[in-house]
Amino acid sequence: MNKINLIISREYLTRVKKRSFIIMTILGPILFAALFIGPAWIASIEDTEMKNIAVLDSSNLFINKLPDTDYIKFEYITDKSLNEVKKEFSESDYYAVLQIFPSITYEPSAVHLYSKKKPSFSVKSHIASSMEKELKNKKLRSHGIDEAVLESIKSDVSIRTIQWTDDGEAKESSTKIAMAVGYAGGFMIYIFIFMFGSQVMRGVIEEKSSRIVEIIVSSAKPFQLMMGKIVGIALVGLTQFLLWIILTFIIVSGVKTAFFPELGTKNAQEVVVQDMFEDQDIEQVENMQPQQNMDQLSGIFNSIKSIDFGVIIGSFIFFFLGGYLLYGSLFAAVGSAVDNEADTQQFMFPITIPLILGIFVMINAINTPESPIAFWFSIIPFTSPSVMMVRIPFGVPYWELALSMGLLILTFLATTWMAGRIYRTGILMFGKKVNYKELWKWIRYKF
Repeated sequence: MNKINLIISREYLTRVKKRSFIIMTILGPILFAALFIGPAWIASIEDTEMKNIAVLDSSNLFINKLPDTDYIKFEYITDKSLNEVKKEFSESDYYAVLQIFPSITYEPSAVHLYSKKKPSFSVKSHIASSMEKELKNKKLRSHGIDEAVLESIKSDVSIRTIQWTDDGEAKESSTKIAMAVGYAGGFMIYIFIFMFGSQVMRGVIEEKSSRIVEIIVSSAKPFQLMMGKIVGIALVGLTQFLLWIILTFIIVSGVKTAFFPELGTKNAQEVVVQDMFEDQDIEQVENMQPQQNMDQLSGIFNSIKSIDFGVIIGSFIFFFLGGYLLYGSLFAAVGSAVDNEADTQQFMFPITIPLILGIFVMINAINTPESPIAFWFSIIPFTSPSVMMVRIPFGVPYWELALSMGLLILTFLATTWMAGRIYRTGILMFGKKVNYKELWKWIRYKF
């Protein structure tokens, strides 16, 4: 056991001191923080360039009807043609020229927007929505329907999902939040297993090709070497993962305090209300009942609280370690059976197929977490790490979770035993092309 600890220590310290580990440990939190900060920063950016738009309305339907904004102003021209405006465009301060044809009432494309540079999406969206609203109002008035009456009969339905626990307690839940948490956990496990498992394989090949392993096995058994390498790299992965969580939290909190202080001082409900209704008319928002707003906000916060993050994090660590140890032992066996990385392809295919299959089933399990295919693939050890992580946020019976964990442990022990027999023979074999028949002989060898 002492020798395994020494090997674990060597593998761990060697990798955490590498420049690549330090760079990824720094870049990872920055990228993760950008995913949180980026949307808020983009939403806070406003196009403050003043845009004067000349309007040539030959339909006479929109004269003085298009609403100005803080940065978009409409100037209606009735005494000039398009060619005349075009000649003066370069010398004028116009951002664009809007031409509306008389056929606009029955031809949606009877609107042209001329400009020197491509108009922004916000400008096009504002013009289109304003014109659509004005056309709708005119058609309503032509049929004797008051727009206020039509608006008053509009009704919205918002379904709040309540989950009953085994104790009869009712908890607010959110399918979207559960889907996001489950997918993120499952996909990260897939990435980590593949990334750190490949490190095990490359490390074995490197030591084998450089003949360092001949010196190492003179003082430690091959199985001890394999286990020390697998566990050491697993600890490297956990260290990097925990550092990512801590550093991401620090970066997000620091940037939020420094650049978005209003998010900390402004009432949280006020911020959410503003985000929820920023695309709606002000009058429509003001007419909404305050109680309805509070109910929606309460639903959002209660849905987040309904996620048991203790179970999520604990399950993530277990399935990451279990999945990694299972596949890490297989990667180590492959590395010991070949002399260079180019020869690993024939053995990598059957290992990567379950990993990739798990990703496809994981996507299906997001929509139907209780389906038979989601159940069985969350129990089968080779796919359970990613698929079970998707199902856990939706609520999984404890017996299913225990069965999945138990089978994962048993399968890990079996693959480790099998990989150990391949490893002890292949680690000192050079210059021979190995096939599956040869591997089977190595597993059956008696020492």
